[in-house]
Amino acid sequence: MEILDKIAQAIFEIKSYPEKDELESVASSLVLKYPCLKEPGSITGYEGWKTSIKYKLGNFRSKLCHAGCNEVDVNSKRKGGTEDNSPFTLKRPRRGEVNHVPDYPQHHSDFTLEEERLHLVEEMKKKKRDQTLIQQKMELTFSLRRKEIVEGQPMVSEVQERWPALFSCEQISQEFCRITSKDLLESFRGSLDIYVPRLLRLYRARKGAFGQKMEDVLDALDEKTSDILTHRKTAALRGLPIFVRDDTSKFFLQCSASDTEEQAIRDATVAILSVHEDDDALNAVNVAVVLEGAIILQDLPDLCTAFAYLFGLLYTMNIDYPKEMFYTFEAVQCIFFDLGSRCSQRIRSLRTKLQL
Repeated sequence: MEILDKIAQAIFEIKSYPEKDELESVASSLVLKYPCLKEPGSITGYEGWKTSIKYKLGNFRSKLCHAGCNEVDVNSKRKGGTEDNSPFTLKRPRRGEVNHVPDYPQHHSDFTLEEERLHLVEEMKKKKRDQTLIQQKMELTFSLRRKEIVEGQPMVSEVQERWPALFSCEQISQEFCRITSKDLLESFRGSLDIYVPRLLRLYRARKGAFGQKMEDVLDALDEKTSDILTHRKTAALRGLPIFVRDDTSKFFLQCSASDTEEQAIRDATVAILSVHEDDDALNAVNVAVVLEGAIILQDLPDLCTAFAYLFGLLYTMNIDYPKEMFYTFEAVQCIFFDLGSRCSQRIRSLRTKLQL
């Protein structure tokens, strides 16, 4: 039916794998705008349309898969092979990604994009690099990189070897923008300006419910006498996982400058490491981002900047939020960046409190 074809195409242009409630919204809107399409004898009047749209969208994705569309091709079950007994996981956008696995640029293939990647690797080996060329090559090879990362789910070290340019601060921001259409640092800092005063008010109003940890965060802030704005942002970020009842024991790491890297980041998968001088435990001389037991970025100016780049890296590498810090990252995603249409009840409650 032509109407279903057009609806499926329109839905796919917005979201390739819509949720059940989103399909229901489409079906409801259809019969609301065109009452003549309402189903007689149906309680809602659109249940049949909802089912038809669901299956038509599935057929539309199948056709696109056979045509070579990357975003649906990565979800082809045949790619797992018959010997792989691991459960199949749908690799769809889950966190508001706009360009999850885009198609290759026109007139390009795996072979031509691999050649561009090799040129990029060679450029990164030079002492004096052409940043304009690197930017152009990174933009051109974005679709190949996303397909490799989303479909293959490689280790961070493997991606570092194949895409060394990706792990600079500038390119993390650029990649995050390609994926979400959001400016990483500008959006994060802008949201901090809005929400830090509200978060700190919430922390002080309810600090008795969160024990000594929240008291320590607020007491440390009260002791500061200079650069108050930066310390307020740091306190807001340190207090957020406490407020949403996450576990920060393996996330906010600290060590002295005399400690070795191995000692500092032992067993850390996703973390922020603050390095202090031996005689000054209050002011960090180095802030680093840790992924999969290795320091990815270091010499960052403050914890807020490190948190932003870590969040960008989780999107860039398509890494799930760590279980111990899930609600903290979900709050940053849904409240600070306004990404995604769904969030947990815990974060909806926090967002409501911040809007009062």
